[in-house]
Amino acid sequence: MEPEDLILKADKNLIEQVVINLITMKNLKSTLFLIVFTIVGFTTIQAQRVESDSELIGKWDLTITMEEDQLKNLGMFRHGLMASDGFPGWLQVKLSGFSTLVGYYVGYEGSARPIAEVHYSESEDKYHFTIPPQWMDIDDIYFEFTLKDDKLSGYKVLDGNKLKFTGVRAPSLDRKGPPVWDNPINLLTDNMDRWIIPENNKFEMIDGIMVNKEKGGNLITNQKFNDFKLSIEFKYPEGSNSGIYLRGRYELQIEDSKGRADHVSIGGIYGFIAPAVNAAKNPGEWQAYEITLVGRHVTVVHNGIEVVSNRPIPGITGGSLDSNEGEPGPIMIQGDHGPIEFRKFVVTPSVN
Repeated sequence: MEPEDLILKADKNLIEQVVINLITMKNLKSTLFLIVFTIVGFTTIQAQRVESDSELIGKWDLTITMEEDQLKNLGMFRHGLMASDGFPGWLQVKLSGFSTLVGYYVGYEGSARPIAEVHYSESEDKYHFTIPPQWMDIDDIYFEFTLKDDKLSGYKVLDGNKLKFTGVRAPSLDRKGPPVWDNPINLLTDNMDRWIIPENNKFEMIDGIMVNKEKGGNLITNQKFNDFKLSIEFKYPEGSNSGIYLRGRYELQIEDSKGRADHVSIGGIYGFIAPAVNAAKNPGEWQAYEITLVGRHVTVVHNGIEVVSNRPIPGITGGSLDSNEGEPGPIMIQGDHGPIEFRKFVVTPSVN
C-alpha cells in the first residue's frame, strides 16, 4: 500500500469516528432533553392535579351574622322580610393556572367583586383573602375561614367589626325535564293583597297602575316560586333605578342606563350577566320584560329583543333576601332606589 493510501485510510477512519461521536452526543442530548422534559412535565401535572383537587373550589352560599351593635356601627339595618339567621353572601373559588386560587365575592350590598388570590396556611389549615371595599370608604375587607365537613366557618373584618359567617355548597339547581306551566297569576290588584307591604312603603295603586313615587321600601310577594315566567310592563323617570329580584335572590336590573350594555345595566343580571344589547326605550316610556327562570338558567326578552339567552346565574346578587338557593323564593321589587311604575305584573309558575 502506498503512503498516500495509508494517509487516506487513516483520514477515513478518523472521519467515521467523529461521525459516531457526533451521533452518540446527539442521542445523549436527546435523551437528556427527554428526561428533563419528562421530569418537568410530571412535576407540572402533579402540581396541577394536587391544586385542582382543592376542596375549596366551587360556589358557596354564605350566611353572615351581624349583632345589633355591629349593625349600628356600620349604619346598616335589617328589614323584617330578610332571613332571620343572618345576612346573605356568596363566594366562588376557582383555579387560575397550576397553583393559584382566585374567585369572586358577593356581600349584602353591591355586585360580584374579584378576589385576586385565596391564600392557604397548611400549618393552621385556614384560608384567607382580602378585597377592597366597594360602596364604603373604609379599609380593605379581610376574610379568614376553615373548611371542615364540606362547610365553611370563619369571619370577615368590615371597618373594624368582626362578623362571623358560615357557608354551604351552592346547589346546582339542575332540572331533569322541561317545566310544565300552571295558570298565570296577576300580581296587580287594587288592594295590593298579593304583596307584603313594608313599613316604609311608598307603592300605591293609581288607576290600575302600581306606582312608587319616591324612594321607600321593597315589595315582596306573599307567595314563593321555584321556576316561573314573568311578564311585566314598567316605566321610570330620567335617572331612576329599580330592579326585580327573581326568587328574592337574583336582581334583574331596571335603570336609566343611558345606552350602556354592561354587567350592571338594564336588561342584565346585576353584577353577573350583561345584556347582549341595550334595548331600553327613553325614560318616561312604557317598556316590557318577558322573563323565564328555570333552575339557574334565565332568559330575558326586553322590548321584544332577547338580551339574555338561557344563561346560568352564578349566584345571588347584592341585596338578596337570603342565600338559600335550593329553596323557592318570592319576587321582590326594589323600591328603595327611586321612582318606578308597573302597569302589568303577571307570573306563571311551574307545577313541577
